[in-house]
Amino acid sequence: MTEKIGFVGVGRMGANMARRLKDVGYHVAALYDVRKEAVRSLGKELGAEACTTLARVSELSDVVITVVTDDKAMLKIFADKKDNLLKYGKGRVFINCATVSPSIHQKVEKLARKAKAQTLEGCMASSITQAREGTLYLMCGGERRLFDRLQPLLTKLAKEIRYIGKTGQAAQLKALVNMVMNINTAALAEGLGLADALKLDLKTVMEVFSQTGANSRVLVTDGEDMMNRDHACFFSAAHAAKDSGIALSLGRASKLTLPLASATCAQYRKMIKLGLGELDKSGIAELTFKGRGRKKPRA
Repeated sequence: MTEKIGFVGVGRMGANMARRLKDVGYHVAALYDVRKEAVRSLGKELGAEACTTLARVSELSDVVITVVTDDKAMLKIFADKKDNLLKYGKGRVFINCATVSPSIHQKVEKLARKAKAQTLEGCMASSITQAREGTLYLMCGGERRLFDRLQPLLTKLAKEIRYIGKTGQAAQLKALVNMVMNINTAALAEGLGLADALKLDLKTVMEVFSQTGANSRVLVTDGEDMMNRDHACFFSAAHAAKDSGIALSLGRASKLTLPLASATCAQYRKMIKLGLGELDKSGIAELTFKGRGRKKPRA
């Protein structure tokens, strides 16, 4: 484990991935985040430099893992004229884990090649707990030889690792995963909201759902939270809106109409307008239960 690791983006996922790699013996050398206090605090915890520039992260690292918010942030860290990761990019490897548009991954790959660096998509279908425990589900895209070479590192972060194909294809699949997950979450919120309006016992409803065609993974992860209005954030409504939007863009490019995805995206965008965007995605139930949405739920 001689590789020096850098992280760009040390929010809920990035910080816990860094902690995991530190725990298993990797040298986490450099951290960067636009939230300066967060990066200083984590740097002190892990013994890593809290970098003030992106270029410094690359200078100190062999492999840089990026976990940023959206397309704009992704392009900025690789292409900003004043400061970017590719200033010292030669020979570096960048594992890009954020859910962004496939075309952004492709643009970043081209930029990296010009700088004699390499990139790999490491799209995650997991949450905070899995990031901390090293049990992520990773969908990877890029050069197969690079994917194979990074196996020792990737296996410390994830229990399931799938090679999907060339750059952009992992991001396409991740968009579909989140599109379907978001639709399922919205459907569950409507089902439980209607059950509540009918004065059915919600625990009984969820038990029946779990044994019938209404079952889904989100019933396990979000059902009780919807019932109890406990929307502590593991995957925010704002991110759900963003990711559904990526899937809709792919649909439009493929000349497909996706009415369920469109309706779900509209619901999550409504949450943002109502100031509920930083609630967990389960907070969509605030729009479907009668009498909710007026008082702020637990976050």
